[in-house]
Amino acid sequence: MDVRIHESWKSELEREFEQPYFKQLTDFVRDEYRNNVCYPPGNRIFSAFDYCPFDAVRVVILGQDPYHGPGQANGLCFSVNDGVAVPRSLMNIYKEIASDLGKEVPAHGNLERWAKQGVLLLNATLTVRAHQAGSHQNQGWEQFTDAVVQAINDHKERVVFILWGSYAQQKGAVIEPAKHCILKSPHPSPLSASRGFFGCRHFSAANAYLREHGLPTIDW
Repeated sequence: MDVRIHESWKSELEREFEQPYFKQLTDFVRDEYRNNVCYPPGNRIFSAFDYCPFDAVRVVILGQDPYHGPGQANGLCFSVNDGVAVPRSLMNIYKEIASDLGKEVPAHGNLERWAKQGVLLLNATLTVRAHQAGSHQNQGWEQFTDAVVQAINDHKERVVFILWGSYAQQKGAVIEPAKHCILKSPHPSPLSASRGFFGCRHFSAANAYLREHGLPTIDW
């Protein structure tokens, strides 16, 4: 695995790249991609960071695992490539945006447009073996993405963290509420969306916070 990541993140995360766990992770990912079908494509593993440089981060959405079906994962959590059916969790996200902001539901599931506006769409685990959900968990990715969250918390102010579901909320436990805006709800999965995700109005709340602090809002 070649760590091709935006320069602004390299300076924030250089200590992680030098840690033994990251060397082991790199060896693991390289071996997995050599011997199995894995997603996203190797050149898209760090897409979340490339589309959203450190200095541009205004909102962070935390996911868990990349999609593991053919052609789905593009390196951004909840997002899929153009031409791929919109996953059910993302469709529920779109429905909440429509309810919250009155916007039309898009016909595609590609969230690059959000990322280019300063929304870091960060999965806890950045790679996965085809058709095997969670297959690259507990190999070091979680430690790396914990460091990403910590770096944003420590070195930025007034970032909106959107934490859907217990996993994201546990991962976001280090975020300081005095420095940042933390929005929590159940996960948009069909299993839990009706238990408080629908009606959370996180998209208008995020923009209200950004506007209050003189920052550009997101065109969701």
